[in-house]
Amino acid sequence: RIIFKDFEPSNWSWDPVAKAYYWHRFYAHQPDLNFDNPLVRRTVMRTLDFWADMGVDGFRLDAIPYLYEREGTSCENLTETHIFLKELRRHLDATYPNRMLLSEANMWPEDAVAYFGNGDECHMNFHFPLMPRLFMALRLEDRLPIVEILNRTPAIPETCQWAMFLRNHDELTLEMVTDEERDYMYRMYASDQRARINLGIRRRLAPLLQNDRPRIEVMNALLFSLPGTPVIYYGDEIGMGDNVYLGDRNGVRTPMQWSPDRNAGFSTANPQRLYLPVNIDPAYHYEAVNVEAQQDNAASLLNWTKRLIALRKQYKAFGRGSIDFLYPSNYRVLAYFRRYEDETILVIANLSRFAQPVELDLRKYKGYTPVEMFGRTEFPAVGESYYPLTLGPNSFYWFSLEERAVPVTVATPAFEARTAELPAFALHGTDLWDPAHLPALASLLPDFLVSRSWFRSKDRRFRSVDIIEVVPMPSRKYALLLVRADYTAGDPETYLVCIATATGDEAKAVREESREALIGEAHPAEGDRILLYNATVNAEFPTSLLEAFARRRKFTGEGGVLHALRNREFRKLWGPARPSFEPTVFPSEVHTSIKLGDRFVLKLLRQVQPGIYPAVEMGRYLTEEQHFPNAAPFAGHLEYQAEEGGEPTTFGVLYGYVANRGDGWQHTRQELAHFFNRIRDSKHTKSDLQNSAPRNFYDLNFALQQGPAIATELIGSYLELTELMAKRVAELHRTLAQNVSDPAFSPEPFNDFYRQSLYHANMALTGRRLEFVRQRLSDMAPELRALATKVLEQEPAILTRFRAIFEKRVSSERIRFHGRLHLGHLLITASDVVMFDFAGDPHMHISERRIKRCPVRDVASMLYSFGYAAQASARQLLAAERHEWANRETIRVWG
Repeated sequence: RIIFKDFEPSNWSWDPVAKAYYWHRFYAHQPDLNFDNPLVRRTVMRTLDFWADMGVDGFRLDAIPYLYEREGTSCENLTETHIFLKELRRHLDATYPNRMLLSEANMWPEDAVAYFGNGDECHMNFHFPLMPRLFMALRLEDRLPIVEILNRTPAIPETCQWAMFLRNHDELTLEMVTDEERDYMYRMYASDQRARINLGIRRRLAPLLQNDRPRIEVMNALLFSLPGTPVIYYGDEIGMGDNVYLGDRNGVRTPMQWSPDRNAGFSTANPQRLYLPVNIDPAYHYEAVNVEAQQDNAASLLNWTKRLIALRKQYKAFGRGSIDFLYPSNYRVLAYFRRYEDETILVIANLSRFAQPVELDLRKYKGYTPVEMFGRTEFPAVGESYYPLTLGPNSFYWFSLEERAVPVTVATPAFEARTAELPAFALHGTDLWDPAHLPALASLLPDFLVSRSWFRSKDRRFRSVDIIEVVPMPSRKYALLLVRADYTAGDPETYLVCIATATGDEAKAVREESREALIGEAHPAEGDRILLYNATVNAEFPTSLLEAFARRRKFTGEGGVLHALRNREFRKLWGPARPSFEPTVFPSEVHTSIKLGDRFVLKLLRQVQPGIYPAVEMGRYLTEEQHFPNAAPFAGHLEYQAEEGGEPTTFGVLYGYVANRGDGWQHTRQELAHFFNRIRDSKHTKSDLQNSAPRNFYDLNFALQQGPAIATELIGSYLELTELMAKRVAELHRTLAQNVSDPAFSPEPFNDFYRQSLYHANMALTGRRLEFVRQRLSDMAPELRALATKVLEQEPAILTRFRAIFEKRVSSERIRFHGRLHLGHLLITASDVVMFDFAGDPHMHISERRIKRCPVRDVASMLYSFGYAAQASARQLLAAERHEWANRETIRVWG
């Protein structure tokens, strides 16, 4: 059989030097080796050893059916070939474990299956007959070609896999189709004669599908959901084009398009020296179609393909499960189940270029909920009748059939139960932080994140959790990880996770003393298991970060560099000699603060964003430029800079420690306890006590006149402290308002444009909040529903109040301000008040926190903080049984 009929008239060619004919199955310049010669077989073995010693993990055995030649046969499936493959496999397994052989046998599936042997020949085998039938089914808009070829595909050994593919470096081969089918494929996919070669079509995936994104996606969805291992040909993940004007199959072998730079980023050589020219077709030009451009576009084909791969990895049913076809009356719809253990996946694909309805017989799964796997959207539960669906043109669904809705897509045990038997993954090699291990390491993190107080999105569902950067410390015992959490709804978030490792007795001690810090284990092929846990519980970790500040060190990650930057204030705080540090961790809702002796406080951020971090900017301004004495001294920060450029990301902020008697919240709660005790013990009448209270929380007359004498008596010296707080806040605002040279801090006017935008923003926000309450009225308890109804009835009056924003001109200026000022951010020293944490509202993006606004916002948030403290204390007092005898109404009036 002559395979390359366009180039070779025979399998025999004359060698003028040897003056003899020689055999070649393919091109004349590729003479076949004589595998009957033992020396040839030994040389092939040595060649395999050479590449395996270099670290190659797998070998594609090209044209494997044609190793031996025997007269009167097609040379396919000869006994001698299988004997040699078994010998090759034994040698590979004995000498290089965990390596694989991939067979290229372009044969019908019932013939190609022989090259698996009994699991003792090739590990994998390309499924050639399926590939053209995928394209045929799409063009015919009929599922039959796919169903027919997969139904006639024999079972294979448990340890083997079919390799599924859409395109490769050769032509789209049409050997394994009928003459009529080949003619149809030529007419539909290769109307240009230049695209035809031998018995195939030399086009890439995107040109074959006319660069139609929905068709590309549905074909990839089938590739990744059919039984076997999907294989992507380089460039198809970005929609690369081809060049049919190049000879042979070279049109689909042009250089990979990495960037819009010279030679598409493939090489810096003279373009004339490239093995093939880069693609400059207008529709597929390398300056427009390249990896660099698509990496920055969340909607690009590259990023879509990455999400498809990540989702497939979460379900073993795709790689190992059985396949069972459904046969709906609409033949344009392909539907099948993939099942493995407790996983049941339903795949539905519309092969038509038009929208299609379909009804599926899912009654076997009555009561199950189909959960769309990309967005975790729950569809109506399966009932007793056929399940109706509507599919858009060339669209598809992947459904996970679940007995009940699963809130988290990454299935891991409950965090509380993980301390006994931790989740683990196999470690190949010795470097835990190797990029190859990151997907397995990331699988340990979802439950750990949810268990942390600083994780914001506990009520959201994960779609994926990925480690996008690892910055190991020099000892490799610790690492700072950037973890991207993607959700089924809303924007993704990036978190900083600090991980420490331990083995042996140290790991045992961590298990016993810090159970809540445990994350998981890594199991190397040799040696002790490696325990992974939260690094902030290890005193050595924050101390090493502080040492990095002292030495101005930098740490290199996979994609960037982390710098420990310090200022002059650091040297003052550090002193002439290295001080001793005893770390004390103070976790909060948004970050982790670590007190380092009596010199420093390191605040490690948790949710991080690229851009100027407000606390760093404000810290520099107040400490280095204005020398403001009532702000915690800024000493430095940890700044990560990605290699590709862009804005830096702050990982942590270093402050000087301020000796204090507690924060304002603690002090106020203590004073409130004393205050209510004084009410209890007061000799004043009940009427006098109640009449001396302010009319409401915002009673300015009460504040300005310092209230009645009874109130002054009851509140006591705390009034002096509140006056000092107010004075320091006013001084802060004055300091922030006096810079006119720095655009980041120079005051801005309350002009008409700003007032209009402020008005509309408040109207929209209030409307959304009231609508939220309105939608949940039916779910509220009766008492709460009555209160909510009263609020909703006041909606017109509430919205009318906002009109004053643009009806009255404001002569003040907008400035930078604290942004999250409350009692907990005020430190009470021996004789003063010091403010700290100028990061702003953590629910806002860091760029939004830098917007200049009215500084009265700080005053309002302080008033709210006072009110919250008073109400919390009053409720605690009223709820306590031992205070049943107290004057409850008086407490309510004052609280």
